[in-house]
Amino acid sequence: MAVVTSPGGPAISLSKVAERAPALVSLYKSAAKSLSEHGLDGQRAAVYLVIDYSGSMKDYYRDGSVQALADRVLGLAAHFDDDGSVPVVFFSTDVDAVTDIALDNHGGRVAEIVAGLGHMGKTSYHLAMDAVIDHYIDSGSTAPALVVFQTDGGPINKLAAEKYLCKASRLPMFWQFVGFGNKSSSQFNFLRKLDELAVPAKRSVDNAGFFHAGLDPRQISDVELYDRLVAEFPAWLAAARARGIVR
Repeated sequence: MAVVTSPGGPAISLSKVAERAPALVSLYKSAAKSLSEHGLDGQRAAVYLVIDYSGSMKDYYRDGSVQALADRVLGLAAHFDDDGSVPVVFFSTDVDAVTDIALDNHGGRVAEIVAGLGHMGKTSYHLAMDAVIDHYIDSGSTAPALVVFQTDGGPINKLAAEKYLCKASRLPMFWQFVGFGNKSSSQFNFLRKLDELAVPAKRSVDNAGFFHAGLDPRQISDVELYDRLVAEFPAWLAAARARGIVR
């Protein structure tokens, strides 16, 4: 991960995206609009993608929803990070894979990765969070991190997930949770709770956001998805800078 830390234009130019991943050009342009509207032009960040590999996610892999999310996150990351690659963590009961998806190999990459994975297990957030934290620290990045964390339900160990999020509030990392599935499902009550955890009683700053992508996440427009992904990031950046968490 080679995040450029000096602000300016996008980390990777439109011409480079067109050259390396022409299928992502429209996503890159849509991301640019959302970033501009949220005052994030020239902002640098390490972007991560965490993907649920639990058994209930099977249809979302089959219908292309997971690959579509990966492509969209890659289109966003090209503005934040200059290496053209997004570290990706697949998780279920344990961490199933820590790998990456890049501009040069994004097409069919999700299917390629999961073809090498084993049984789809249950849902355990905290181990995936730990893997992201380790990767970020080991990378030596000095830029803040935006972690897009996708899941279709609550974790089997809620206490561990809450503890990890609260401890991570002292790190320059923002966790944007994205729910796939029925918006009225009680499965997402825990994520709503995480989104509202008290500051500073439980965590240093509000370091998490949550939104539903619905039963068919592919139906959300690119612009709306990007707006939802980055909507809370600027407020977190300001709070984290005020606390000395982000420099």
